[in-house]
Amino acid sequence: MSLLAALAIAGALQAAPAPTVPPRPMVVVREADVRVVQSPPPHDGVGESTAFRLSDAAPGRNFEFRKRILHRGASIGLHVLSHDEVYYVVSGQGEVASDGRVETIGPETAAYLYDGADVGIKQVGDEDLILIIAYPLAHRTP
Repeated sequence: MSLLAALAIAGALQAAPAPTVPPRPMVVVREADVRVVQSPPPHDGVGESTAFRLSDAAPGRNFEFRKRILHRGASIGLHVLSHDEVYYVVSGQGEVASDGRVETIGPETAAYLYDGADVGIKQVGDEDLILIIAYPLAHRTP
């Protein structure tokens, strides 16, 4: 290819407008407006829990964002993660188990768990354990 042809191609590429991705609008979600699920905790957990599916209102999201309340004596069953996951404690006390290790968690504590780890979490004490749980989605929601 001649220098002149290379310069012409380079100029055309610079002059071509870059494809634009339309901006997605901000989504504000109020807990009172989301679907609330009263059920046993996931992964064959025991007891009762309340789940707030906060990110369901955000189309095209890349991660899940939920609030889960583990009521007295409840636990999320031991399961193997297929993605990284964060549990942030809003209030209450709990224990998180992962790969044979158990840690006590309480308010303003975050447990970072990684793909391939086994994890279970339980409420302890008198107060409900209120968690914010975030993790990436395997496939982006359309």
